[in-house]
Amino acid sequence: MAGVRVYELARDLGIASKNLIEELRNQGIEVKSHMSTMDEETAGLVLDFYRPNMATVATSSPVTESSTMLSSTLTQPISPPVELLPPTPPIEPSSPIVRLPEALTVKDFAEALQFKTKDVLMQLMSLGTVASINTVIGLDLANTVAQKLGKDVLLLSEEEAIERSEDNADIDHLEPRAPVVTIMGHVDHGKTSLLDAIREANIQATEVGGITQHIGAYEVETPKGKIVFLDTPGHEAFTAMRARGAQITDIVVLVVAANDGVMPQTREAIAHAKAAGVPIVVAINKIDLPDANPDRVKQQLSDLDLIPEEWGGSTIFVEVSAKRKIALEDLLEMILLQAEILELQSDPHQLAKGTVVEAKLDKTRGPVATVLIQKGALHVGDAYVAGVHYGRVRAMFDDRGRKVVLAGPATPIEVLGFADVPAAGDTFTVVEDERKARHISSIRQDRLRTKQLSQTNRVTLEDLYRRISAGEVKDLNLVIKADVQGSVQALWDAISKLESDKVRLRLIHGSTGAITESDVMLASASNAIVIGFTIRPIPKAAELAVQEHVDIRLYTVIYEAISDVEKAMVGLLKPTYTERILGRAEVRMLFHISRLGAIAGCQVREGVIRRNASARVLRDNVVVHEGRVASLRRVKEDIEEVAAGFECGIGLGRYQDIKEGDVIESFILDEVAPRL
Repeated sequence: MAGVRVYELARDLGIASKNLIEELRNQGIEVKSHMSTMDEETAGLVLDFYRPNMATVATSSPVTESSTMLSSTLTQPISPPVELLPPTPPIEPSSPIVRLPEALTVKDFAEALQFKTKDVLMQLMSLGTVASINTVIGLDLANTVAQKLGKDVLLLSEEEAIERSEDNADIDHLEPRAPVVTIMGHVDHGKTSLLDAIREANIQATEVGGITQHIGAYEVETPKGKIVFLDTPGHEAFTAMRARGAQITDIVVLVVAANDGVMPQTREAIAHAKAAGVPIVVAINKIDLPDANPDRVKQQLSDLDLIPEEWGGSTIFVEVSAKRKIALEDLLEMILLQAEILELQSDPHQLAKGTVVEAKLDKTRGPVATVLIQKGALHVGDAYVAGVHYGRVRAMFDDRGRKVVLAGPATPIEVLGFADVPAAGDTFTVVEDERKARHISSIRQDRLRTKQLSQTNRVTLEDLYRRISAGEVKDLNLVIKADVQGSVQALWDAISKLESDKVRLRLIHGSTGAITESDVMLASASNAIVIGFTIRPIPKAAELAVQEHVDIRLYTVIYEAISDVEKAMVGLLKPTYTERILGRAEVRMLFHISRLGAIAGCQVREGVIRRNASARVLRDNVVVHEGRVASLRRVKEDIEEVAAGFECGIGLGRYQDIKEGDVIESFILDEVAPRL
């Protein structure tokens, strides 16, 4: 029995590959994974000792007990199986938990804890808070009042209670669930064709130009279990989900064409998968073509740290042909074996939680979202929150358009009933009733508005030292793009030497070509800084970087990039700014208002004049004052800005020496990356 794979031996013995690997390692037999090959003598020894005990093991079904028997047979004579200890129950909190709405009023609080409203109001007053029964109070204050009134309880918001219930799921109710697999790879390497062949349905024919235009989620039934596949149109979509905190996938299948080899999007796919921290299974497609060269693909991927098992690595490679349906069963088996190692489980009795995979506004059905249920079970009629939106399930449809009333863990489902269109990657959570869903949605919308008004928390080179000193940053993640691969490597080699005991430098992705939207989304998801060497971002990528608050640094000399990173790490880097003129207005008349002082009646000649923007007064082209636009009015109304061609009144705060004929120039300072 030469060249027996570990997973094949485990299958013959009827036990999990993971347990067999563990026992082999306990006995000093080193195996790297379920794809490792065992020699004839070792494999025969395992079979000889294990098979006589199959009848005994069959009566004690748990795999862990079977694994214990295997360990004993490898080292000593056969003995009766050892009785396993019962699982340790989860530790219960010392105080009972009371779930309360996030928008908590005094009345809600008193009723929930069976207090007299007047007692609650008196305690609030003693704490310096004057309130009525409809006053909204925070949970921290509510906890303090509860303690003062003698209630030993733990008050949680709906969101906190939901998270706590997930963290303390009943381990007695955990059941195996199907793996969620994302298919990634370069354009035209056969991602959708492969999924099409697996499903035996013509998905690709429905796509414009044969290219996937959206994210699809599909179930595939195999003799050994169900697999859920995600087909993504671009890696930025995959990363957008992760950027919002949604670990939606368990395994990535990297599709590489055997006749084409590793391409730029292949490298991006690997970077995204590694950033997400999920295992990769490589499917070398199109092996039926005359110019196919699977060994060349393996060599190229080995250079990217994806080394085949037969070459001494740990990455699973499967050579397939989607067109001729070659080795598809082998690919599915490898996916299920990888899932077995991951031990994927979920409690189907929980309130459902999942992730929005895609969403749209349907003209006839309203907001519709494809949701991947990850925990619990979703029923028609359930109230839920998805991101900042809420709703109630009006109807559900499976991946083939069939109407269903129940969706369990690892099930992709189309949901109707949203109040508005959610975003891809939003967390979908079922709550007890629609009132609670509405409360949580309201609180999240308020938080979102506050967040949008506040400054970004992304890492930039300017604030790197401050955040290192505060302990906020331990890893500085970088995405490097350059004109040639040699420059990428040279730049990284030089920057990596700057690593210190306070911060570790990590290259998330490095490749050639312009900075793309995918690079920006990867940087956003990984909280990384993008460094471009002798290249520029494409216009859409530059716009996206502003939206996502991603710091892009552009250089033409390597030592300048190295110098900036070094200065940032020791707090010496200072930001540079460029002036951007917004507009100019000519002073036509002066007005004197007692409480405001001099107001300039102006005609905007070009651009716009914006309130609170910086401003300078020009007299005969000489700057006589610099300040800001303190007030801006048009026809007795305060306004934010006035465009060219319109008249307005401009106040410059304490500056009073304005004269007719002066020009008021409005401008702002844009922070820019240092460059030549």
